[in-house]
Amino acid sequence: MNKSSGSSKPRLYITREIFNEALKKLEGVYDYEVWDRYQHPPYEFLRKKLVEFDAVLSMPTDRFDCEMIRSISHKIRIIANMAVGYDNIDVECATQHGVYVTNTPGVLTEATADLALALILATARRIVEGDHFVRWGEWWRTGTPFHPKMMLGMELYGKTLGIIGMGRIGVAVARRAKAFNMKIIYYSRRRLPENVERELGAEYRDLDDLLSNSDIISIHVPLTKETRHMINRERLSKVKRGAIIINTSRGAVIDTEALVEALEKGWIAGAGLDVYEEEPLNPNHPLTRFKNVVLTPHIGSATRETRLAMALLAVENLLAFAAGREPPTLVNKEVLRIKPPGFY
Repeated sequence: MNKSSGSSKPRLYITREIFNEALKKLEGVYDYEVWDRYQHPPYEFLRKKLVEFDAVLSMPTDRFDCEMIRSISHKIRIIANMAVGYDNIDVECATQHGVYVTNTPGVLTEATADLALALILATARRIVEGDHFVRWGEWWRTGTPFHPKMMLGMELYGKTLGIIGMGRIGVAVARRAKAFNMKIIYYSRRRLPENVERELGAEYRDLDDLLSNSDIISIHVPLTKETRHMINRERLSKVKRGAIIINTSRGAVIDTEALVEALEKGWIAGAGLDVYEEEPLNPNHPLTRFKNVVLTPHIGSATRETRLAMALLAVENLLAFAAGREPPTLVNKEVLRIKPPGFY
């Protein structure tokens, strides 16, 4: 899809189809072109294509490593990433080359917290497994409508929820967990203010303490050098037996091989995963073998309301930049000292 007037407006490349409401806001400011296939544009295609454009509205699966940024930085001035995470972008390299990087935080908090709670419930109460039990005729073949030991799961009421990463999403999950009268403990880079801890009924713990005392562990940290494989074999071996692990952050926060081992050896009772080290997940991946693992296809922010809000915030960043203003959710503020915002 192209929207070009033949004018001297800056050119914007959009790496996936987004909502018309967002595209309309760009008209009159940018000439834009949209990648119109369902699959993401290949890396080499983008590297060659973007030398024709001044800005890019990207998705979290588009990789902007330093090689890519060096190739396009003589032209591209801003990468507006339609995601809260930006581990797909070498931000330090972008800053060095005067390229602005923005993200879309805040607007996906509630949707992602909803999904985290859904995964907690689905895993703890074996909902997906139960659906298959009925749908595939296993219940029918038992010949019994009820047995005291059939499909036993974990009751949430009064259990301990350990939250790793108490940012916006972690706090939103904690608020939902209060409805189940769960005890909330958390580990985070920065401790919450005392009044917020009191409001949530949340206690700060170190990571090993959290792992060994939580019935449910929900992960909400960005992917960084420090958090990559944060949950490794050693830490999984410390998890309380019978606990379940939920991950809606980034797949590489958990060492997948270690997670498979933990499931095989019964170190944990189950897992609910929305993100993976390799996406899309191969249907023959070892994780798909386990009945006690619930798998969703990276849909934490996948409500129409949230995805539209993400697109609109990415557009707002692009419009602010074009007007010579600091984008509202600028990631690399150091770039302001290198190049002012705007096309010139």
